[in-house]
Amino acid sequence: MPRKLPAQAASVAPAPVAPTSSPEEIAKWGRVSEDGTVEVREGDTWRAVGQYPDGTPEEALAYFARKFDDIAVKVTTLEKRVQTGEASAADLSKQAKHIVGELTDAAAVGDLAGLRARVDALLESLSEASAQEAQAAKEAVDAAIVERTAIVEEAERIASLDLSKVQWKQVTADMTALFDKWQAHQQTGPRLPKGTAQQLWKRFRDARSTVDKARRAYFSELDDTHRVARDAKTRLVERAEALAPRGVDGIPAYRGLLDEWKAAGRAGRKADDALWAKFKAAGDALYQARAEQAAAEEADSAPKIEAREALLVEAKAVADEPDIKKARALLTRIQRQWDEIGRIFPRDKERALDDKLRSIEQALKGREDVDWKRNNPETKARANDLSSQLLEAIEKLESELAAAEAAGNAKAAKDAKDALEARRAWLNALGG
Repeated sequence: MPRKLPAQAASVAPAPVAPTSSPEEIAKWGRVSEDGTVEVREGDTWRAVGQYPDGTPEEALAYFARKFDDIAVKVTTLEKRVQTGEASAADLSKQAKHIVGELTDAAAVGDLAGLRARVDALLESLSEASAQEAQAAKEAVDAAIVERTAIVEEAERIASLDLSKVQWKQVTADMTALFDKWQAHQQTGPRLPKGTAQQLWKRFRDARSTVDKARRAYFSELDDTHRVARDAKTRLVERAEALAPRGVDGIPAYRGLLDEWKAAGRAGRKADDALWAKFKAAGDALYQARAEQAAAEEADSAPKIEAREALLVEAKAVADEPDIKKARALLTRIQRQWDEIGRIFPRDKERALDDKLRSIEQALKGREDVDWKRNNPETKARANDLSSQLLEAIEKLESELAAAEAAGNAKAAKDAKDALEARRAWLNALGG
């Protein structure tokens, strides 16, 4: 075996750090030949690890013992990391294999076989953990595929809806939430196989594209509809503002414009709000003119109201007048004066006053109807004829009652008495 000088060995630091092993321990694993060649014992054989020609045999062994200590520290550190589980088994296995490479033909003096045995033990324990990690990773990937597939299927379900009848605000929110979920899954979830990831993304992308295309078409059509409505309402605003000089007389025309406004459709919230503010302001000006006119009319009506209220006080005498003809004459005069006063505003006040006078008129008419029925010649003739018939019947029944009582016929007497009482009652009703 070639005995080459290790790199930097010829320029050893003037104050090297002492190895952790004792000289006796180092001597068990290393030796130095007369020409300065350092060898390490591996099993029953010796292997040259380098030369240290410029120092004593003890210094040469100490130098290569420190090389051994460096590797030993790495092994110890790796053992602690395995115990704490601070890294994945796969990463730890990778580090262990790297140390195995360092131990192979290592230029160091010490129990290299012991170090290799410790590393081999680590590799063996990490092998099972790596397999478990691989299985867990596979299960995590399978679960991630299921989750991402569910996202895709939900997007495809939305894309399969009748997109001409959906609520786009909700659909857009749902698709945005799915996309955010997809991105979060990509960032935080396990990495999927490239083919599977690409296939799922293509399905998701196609579903989003279908929804986006339908949404753009819907809002493009909606924009056209809004534009037509906006133009129509703009013209309605202009026509409404043109009614201002007509004042109160413009209100009927404004109401017609309001019907057209309702039939014009939506122009978009902002446009609708702005146009409605102008349209309403034009109407408010007309109704303000009407309010001012009503206020003026109401002020003019104040003395008229007082005059009619005074007539109502006077009209109370109609009910107290026993002579119907005089009562009618009094009411006729009051009615004439009532009409001469003229219209009263507000109208509800006029209706209230008219209702009070109407109740007095109806009361007098009721008295007149009763008097007419009482004094009608035909009614009187019919009443006199009926009274004569009742008087004859009463006279006859009185004779029958007397005969029955004289004969002792109780039943006949009772029948005659009942009939007699009935006819007398009828006669009293006729005023006989």
